[in-house]
Amino acid sequence: MDPKCLDYRLTEEESIRFERDGYFILENVLPQDLVEDLVDVVDRVDGAYREREEMDSYRRSNMLDFIGKDDLFLELLDWPQTLPKVWSILGWNIQLYHSHMTVTPTAEAGKTFEKDGPGVGFHQDSGRLNMDLETTPRPRISLKVAFFLTDLTEPGRGNFYVVPGSHLRNDFPGENRKVAPEETVPVLVPAGTAVFFDRRIWHSASVNYWHTPRRVLFYGYSYRWLRPRDDMDVAHYLDRCDPIRKQLLGVSLSGGHGYTSPKDDDVPLKGWIEQHLGEEAVVA
Repeated sequence: MDPKCLDYRLTEEESIRFERDGYFILENVLPQDLVEDLVDVVDRVDGAYREREEMDSYRRSNMLDFIGKDDLFLELLDWPQTLPKVWSILGWNIQLYHSHMTVTPTAEAGKTFEKDGPGVGFHQDSGRLNMDLETTPRPRISLKVAFFLTDLTEPGRGNFYVVPGSHLRNDFPGENRKVAPEETVPVLVPAGTAVFFDRRIWHSASVNYWHTPRRVLFYGYSYRWLRPRDDMDVAHYLDRCDPIRKQLLGVSLSGGHGYTSPKDDDVPLKGWIEQHLGEEAVVA
């Protein structure tokens, strides 16, 4: 991993926003040429997925485990401007536990944002975690980095909606999850933006009324002892991955015990952080 990534560690302002609001936005994370290349790949992979699933042309797709579908997706796994912020929040014992690619085509003819509204459905991530864990608020455990590949600077384009601060409460801050609470914020960002968000924040996708599909790549990072949400098909990458990428893709040299009680070889990210930032940067 290139030491230059240390220039992109979590800032104090980002940390405050993440702890207070449950998310923060980072624009210009991806250069325009990479965005264009990713759009081409996403359209190809999504097109094959839609054909296989026999999906209607206007229906939102949500393809799980996209990480293994193209080499370009692997590049974002440890992207220099994002991964340091992830381990600044979660620490070094992390993995990619979930990835999903969402493409929201233009809505059916005759529907409009003004007439039909955003079409939200609020939820928290991680399914049974939100029922099996007992504390209030529940522990964070994971976060996502969402790479937006479409211009979403205006409402009605399939924008991501969040309720700031709602990661600190278990219950939905409203009466109907299909109605946005008053404090809801639409995320209005240009292509190439990354949004970091706590899995506990109440959030929603929305309907896309624009002429261009809304494309976004979600990379979910968690502690390594959490069972992955996807059956990740990444074995074809491992021979050419460095040790940190292998860690992020779920490799444990100590077997199953290495996820809950890792040795240093299981978590090379820990050693890398210690080498470049000193022992004080590594919490035991």
